[in-house]
Order: sequence, then C-alpha cells, then structure tokens
Amino acid sequence: MRDSGLPFTFLRDNLYADFLPSMAGDDGVIRGPAGQGRVAAVAQADIADAAAAVLLDPGAHEGATYDLTGPRAMTLDEVAATLSRVTGRSVTYHPETVEEAYDSRRVYGAPAWQVEAWVSTYLAIAAGELEGVSDAVPALTGHPATSFEELLGTM
Repeated sequence: MRDSGLPFTFLRDNLYADFLPSMAGDDGVIRGPAGQGRVAAVAQADIADAAAAVLLDPGAHEGATYDLTGPRAMTLDEVAATLSRVTGRSVTYHPETVEEAYDSRRVYGAPAWQVEAWVSTYLAIAAGELEGVSDAVPALTGHPATSFEELLGTM
C-alpha cells in the first residue's frame, strides 16, 4: 500500500472490547493461553468515531498510522473481575496451556484456520503484542477512549 502511490491512512484496531464478554463460556470461565499478558481492548464505537474523524479530513491524516486502543491494558483476570463486578455474573479466568486451548476449541467443529485464529489471539496477549496503549482515540475524536467498565455499562 505504501509503495502504491495512493493516499492512505491505517487504523490498526486492538482487540474489540465489545468481544471480551463473549470470551467467557456458559460456565463463566474465560479459558485461553494468555498467561498474565495484557490487552488494551478498544470499544467499537471509539473505532467508528476515529474512522469518521479521518474520513471528514482525509488530507490531515494522509500517510498516518493510528493504533486504536482502550485507555488501559488489562490481564484476563482483570477482564473477568470487571465483568463480575459490572454484570453481577461470576466470571473467572483459567490460563490454559496451548495444547489445552487447541483441544478445547476443536470440539466446535470449526475449520483448522479458525481454531488457529482463536488460539493465536490469546497467544498474542501472552506475548505482549496487544498491551500497548496509545492516545490515538482521544487525539482523533476529542474524547477519552472508552474504558471496559464504561462499555459494559452501555451493553
């Protein structure tokens, strides 16, 4: 894209904060090999606001890359505790091994590429690839990035 000569702006979204509640199974357990890694999950509404800001003034953002994140990085233990506190549902985090993660997801009958994608999300958290917090959402939108707790209050 950079070498094409076409104008561009890249919006690189972190994991969607709106997705985090669905990571807990029916038993209230978030399972995955994320260890104590952190994720700076971003609210989808913040992504939409950031994209709108770029689209309203594309020239001002030409050639820029924005990492869209939430206001802080959380472990999955913290995600579970926030879900429990805000929703009243008891949620915990169980750090699986990589082997356990593949085994527990194969039962869904999903194609291998999908199982790989599911597990790789947790591995990215464990590796620290999703922990960086940026100021792109407030810089682009003029409002603070939505916290996970605030997001849950609107769901």
